[in-house]
Amino acid sequence: MLHLLVADGNDRAGREKHLSVCDKTSAETYAGVLRSLAPDAVCHLVAPADADAVLPRALTECDALVLTGSTLHVAEGGPTVTRQCDLVRSALAAGLPVFGSCWGVQVAATIAGGRADRNPRGPEYGLARAIRRTDAGEGHPLLSGRPPAWDAPAIHDDAVIAPPPGSTVLAGNDRLDVQAIEIRVGDGVFWGTQYHPELDLDEVAAMLRLSAEGVVEAGLCDDEAAVDAYADALRDLHRDGDGRPDLAWRLGITAEVLSPERRRREIRNFIDHLVRPRRAG
Repeated sequence: MLHLLVADGNDRAGREKHLSVCDKTSAETYAGVLRSLAPDAVCHLVAPADADAVLPRALTECDALVLTGSTLHVAEGGPTVTRQCDLVRSALAAGLPVFGSCWGVQVAATIAGGRADRNPRGPEYGLARAIRRTDAGEGHPLLSGRPPAWDAPAIHDDAVIAPPPGSTVLAGNDRLDVQAIEIRVGDGVFWGTQYHPELDLDEVAAMLRLSAEGVVEAGLCDDEAAVDAYADALRDLHRDGDGRPDLAWRLGITAEVLSPERRRREIRNFIDHLVRPRRAG
């Protein structure tokens, strides 16, 4: 049996905002995905941004840590950020495998000496397009099974602007150099993606509605009504993907995004190539 600690990157306000458009928190989404990929996994949820958070299971008794996305900004600092940085630092110091998407990557890069801040090339809303491996990413197990180029769910303004010394950037695209990365700190190994392999399209749609003002400001939609229309199309495609080739064609969404098995490759690879071997060892 695997014991996985799932840390929600949001503070209380962020979790409530997320719940206002989704029927679960970011941590609950991740826990569901992890259990679907590893039926023998027990997920222990924690919200480390909270001052009164208590780990439901000691790090030394866990097989891995997973950190979700967040509405917070690493560069702004403060206790809600520091507490999460401390948790990831402690997990890596304990030799745990750590996985994170979006916010998780930014936290890991920061504690290892990199820099996360607003992406000067602009945000990604909905999908990160045409992601490609770097030379260092060729053959790396995190990206095993990915085609030469792929799209993935993504919603972010911030990103890793300067990767930590000694880290390995595994993938990028024209909007961002660091779309996937490996970071080693002591005996601990972090694998992560700036994009969200855990998100279904209905959750992407919900998060776009929350970010409607930013989508319009970025010039990606004329107004919030257009954001809602795009979100509606994503929701409908999620509900009946096989029956709506017209929507997939219109939105430019391929099987790498539509298929849960393909979309979640990095999470499965993390479990199969880092977590299980460590557990067996």
